[in-house]
Amino acid sequence: MAETYDLIVLGSGPGGYVAAIRAAQLGLKTAIVERENLGGICLNWGCIPTKALLRSGEMLHHMRHADSFGLVAGEVKPDLPKIVARSRGVAKQLNQGVTHLMKKNKITVHMGEGTITAPGKMTVTAQGKKTDLAAKHIIVATGARARELPFAQSDGKRIWTYRHAMTPPEMPTELLVIGSGAIGIEFASFYNDIGAKVTVVEMLDRVVPVEDAEVSDFLAKSLAKQGMTLLTGAGVESLKTDAHGLAAKIKTKDGKVEDKRFSHCIVAVGIVPNTENIGLEKLGIKTTKGHIDTDAMCRTNVPGISAIGDVTAPPWLAHKASHEGIIAVEAIAQALGNKDVHPHAMDARNIPGCTYCHPQVASVGMTEAKAKEAGYEVKVGKFPFIGNGKAIALGEVEGFVKTVFDAKTGELLGAHMIGAEVTELIQGYTVGKQAELVEQDFINTVYPHPTLSEMMHESVLAAYGRVLHI
Repeated sequence: MAETYDLIVLGSGPGGYVAAIRAAQLGLKTAIVERENLGGICLNWGCIPTKALLRSGEMLHHMRHADSFGLVAGEVKPDLPKIVARSRGVAKQLNQGVTHLMKKNKITVHMGEGTITAPGKMTVTAQGKKTDLAAKHIIVATGARARELPFAQSDGKRIWTYRHAMTPPEMPTELLVIGSGAIGIEFASFYNDIGAKVTVVEMLDRVVPVEDAEVSDFLAKSLAKQGMTLLTGAGVESLKTDAHGLAAKIKTKDGKVEDKRFSHCIVAVGIVPNTENIGLEKLGIKTTKGHIDTDAMCRTNVPGISAIGDVTAPPWLAHKASHEGIIAVEAIAQALGNKDVHPHAMDARNIPGCTYCHPQVASVGMTEAKAKEAGYEVKVGKFPFIGNGKAIALGEVEGFVKTVFDAKTGELLGAHMIGAEVTELIQGYTVGKQAELVEQDFINTVYPHPTLSEMMHESVLAAYGRVLHI
């Protein structure tokens, strides 16, 4: 006899476990199925432990500049095993936190490989034992994994994915990073901070290519100043390992192929959705390039089955997955007769993106170029960190805040930042976009002094010719 639930969630990442909690809050009998670690990749091998690594790199950077703050310190050097141990400890703490949340919300946890055998039916296999489950609804939240290059298959020794890079077998001396998206640039920044000589290769014409062009240019100059080598419009054509490291053939933007040697390589060229062997093909669930197709309420084409997070369409971000989990569950609860929930479709234009390199990068909405391509007449404002009192006091004068408005309506189309703590600041603009605020709302808001947030105000003022402090 199958164990029966109102909802089964397949996968316990930031999308899956949040969906399960929201379902329990709404009174649904809920189970979650996880094959590896509660919390998924984000908590255990992604978002959180990488930030712990980056924090160590940031602390090292500040300690090496103690003199500029009037402090005297002896020789400071990184201890990579201790840095990694701290990162793993952070991940363990959060994993335990999710375990507690499952118990608190009376969510049944099934550890094992889950396969959907029919709408509303799932089999979980653990250590050769099969358990049959049944539910009125199923949410697929199986996430994704690192994309591998055919000529650069990861081995954990010389060629790494992000997972290997978080628990490195040794300190790289000369590191090649393939790809300059958020993952690639974050690891490049961390290893550069702790002493590796880093080269980044990006196929497109600029680093962090999804960001505003001015942010990309500023970041490239900053990283180069920190000692990184950035090769844009370039590609790695082959990679061969040996006992001493690896040899790479890199085609540069001028068409020349150069031979270079490195000690290690991190491949950060995107993700592959985890859609294999979970029963999708048998059910006829539609996908696009492997990612599950869903409607505005996260429902697939098969009744009773929804999908959220990295296994679906981009952007592939933890906070997007969590919010989709809530949308999906509330739509399910409504379908089951709950009249007190009112699920809403998510607007991808209001999802912020953050990159935790040094300096940090954050954005929401359209870039200036995308806004113009979309036919908008725009008003653009910029304000530099050097003009902000708090930034000067912190010794963090590198960066700027940029805002893009519709010149006709005053709608905030996009906001783009680079500099200290901008990953915290961006939420102010995200709330503004979600609430559909216009320029006067931002202008008439009182910003506390002295704070970095004052730059957000000044950037809006600059867009309308009213900037005060430059």
